[in-house]
Order: sequence, then structure tokens, then C-alpha cells
Amino acid sequence: MKAVIVCASVSHGNTRRVADSMAQVLGAKVVLPEQADLAELAGADLVGFGSGVFYQRLHPRLTECVKALPTRRGQAFVFATSGLPELPLVPFTRPLARLLEGKGFEVVGTFSCRALDTMMPFTLVGGIQKQRPNDGDLAAARAFAARLRGGRQSVS
Repeated sequence: MKAVIVCASVSHGNTRRVADSMAQVLGAKVVLPEQADLAELAGADLVGFGSGVFYQRLHPRLTECVKALPTRRGQAFVFATSGLPELPLVPFTRPLARLLEGKGFEVVGTFSCRALDTMMPFTLVGGIQKQRPNDGDLAAARAFAARLRGGRQSVS
């Protein structure tokens, strides 16, 4: 299986650590959104898209990358790191998953875990989730990646 992970990790490198953990299991290459080769993504069996969460949204560079993709068939997954938990009624992974579905992808899973968040107002106290993602979070990311071939997954 050929896999590629597109990752926008801009603040503390936490999302990249999660992407690298998944990439180990999938044998995937991890690239920045602006480095994503559309031909390479089109030839992949599985493409992951992830970023940190900024005010309940995934990074705009990631969203713009997905918008630029041609329509195609294939499987994809979405992942995120955030200081606060993903809310069931308004999950921050849903808009990108829907965008991918509109591009013809079958979204086979979503994953999110906690991570250091120093956005306002949390910067006033030095941030929240200072020890995250931890070994347990990274193990959960690897387990999620190992299950991806089995169908839809949602893990928080």
C-alpha cells in the first residue's frame, strides 16, 4: 500500500510527531501542504491530512491543499491535535472530511488527540496540555494507522 501524509504542523511540532508515528506504521512519506505533489497523491492508495486546530478549525494551508486537489477516487483520513477535545456535535475534522468526500475520496477514518496549546487565552498561563501528545497519544496514533485498512475509524 502506498501512503502519503500531508501535515501542517506550525506551532510546536506536535502534529508532525503524530504524523511521523502514523507514517512509521503505514510506511508513508510526510509532506507539507505546499510540498504535496498532486501526481504523487493521485497515485497513493491512502492519503492522510492533518494539522493542529486553530480556533476550532484545521490550518488554512491544509484546507487550501485539499481544495486544489483534482477529483479522484481513493481513500483518505483526517487527523488533528488540539488543546481542547473535539466536540461530537461540531468536530473540527468534519469540514475537511466533507471537502475530501466532495473530491471523490472515501474518508476511512478520523483521529484527534490533545496537544500543547498556547493560543490566546491559554498563553497567559503558559499553555494547556503541556505534556501532550504523550507516549499514549502516539501509541494511539500508531494503533489508528494499523487499523486504517479495516474501514471507518473515529478516535479521540
